[in-house]
Amino acid sequence: MKHSTILGNSTLKVNRIGLGCMGMSEFYGSFNEQESINTLHKAIDLGVNFFDTADMYGSGDNEKLIGKAFKGRWDAVVLATKFGVMRGPNGEWLGLNGQPEYIKKACDQSLLNLGAESIDLYYMHRQDRKVEIEEIVGAMSDLVKHGKVKYIGLSEVDPDTLRRAHKIHPITALQTEYSLWSREPEQELFDVCKELGITFVSYSPLGRGFLTGAIKSRADFEASDFRLSNPRFTEEAIKENFKFIEVIDQLAKNKGVTKAQIALSWILSQNDEITAIPGTRKIHRLEENLGALNVELNQVDFDVIEASMPKITIGNRY
Repeated sequence: MKHSTILGNSTLKVNRIGLGCMGMSEFYGSFNEQESINTLHKAIDLGVNFFDTADMYGSGDNEKLIGKAFKGRWDAVVLATKFGVMRGPNGEWLGLNGQPEYIKKACDQSLLNLGAESIDLYYMHRQDRKVEIEEIVGAMSDLVKHGKVKYIGLSEVDPDTLRRAHKIHPITALQTEYSLWSREPEQELFDVCKELGITFVSYSPLGRGFLTGAIKSRADFEASDFRLSNPRFTEEAIKENFKFIEVIDQLAKNKGVTKAQIALSWILSQNDEITAIPGTRKIHRLEENLGALNVELNQVDFDVIEASMPKITIGNRY
């Protein structure tokens, strides 16, 4: 299995298992800044160079954390951040914004938060439906021309939107949820990405932690964990969705590896370019996830997954 790839039309070489940083500042219960910084430093030591954040994670705090951890080490990092989801000073949700003037201000604020001279990969986090994708990507293209951004990406768009965007400025990466219990991108997006030379980046590749088998009931969450409001994590959904875990667990036992490693290896086996950005705050989980690069699935494994894995996940993604 290839351990690295070039992102889309860029010159950015990244390892195919990166690190999603969202949970280091919000969403998944309590967090510890020093533990997160230690994990970020360890990731670089282990050869990870692809890190993913967004301006809305912790209302800017996640970018500031990344900036603190990587100060003086930007040459070892390919950093992706995002704009589009507005948050207030107290974390309140203020909707989506794709206006060109806002995009420029958001980029400047992200650079300030990070303490960086430029952003390697700048994503539109979600599309503001009041603004045409051509106008949004045009504003992102201006950021490239001004040297503030090197390459641009999109998140959670449909194939038609992706094509329209790519005509305005080359899209380097498409980030969308993809895992053994979220397989919608296989229907069209994979083909469009291949046709246009866009790297597909899988977020939540472990099903927000569910596919590791660690979540057995809602009691496993802290009160502040956003998964408690997620339709896939009602008690009924957890019970039904555990059928996914049973299949993964048997494969993992057969190979002497972990469930997380099976789930990640399966994603990377879809093609040689796809990358995944599992999130974690803990070094031992980081090391476990990277171990998936050395797990080889064969045709029998794929056949078992197709024959045994539930076709429907109980509960919508959001």
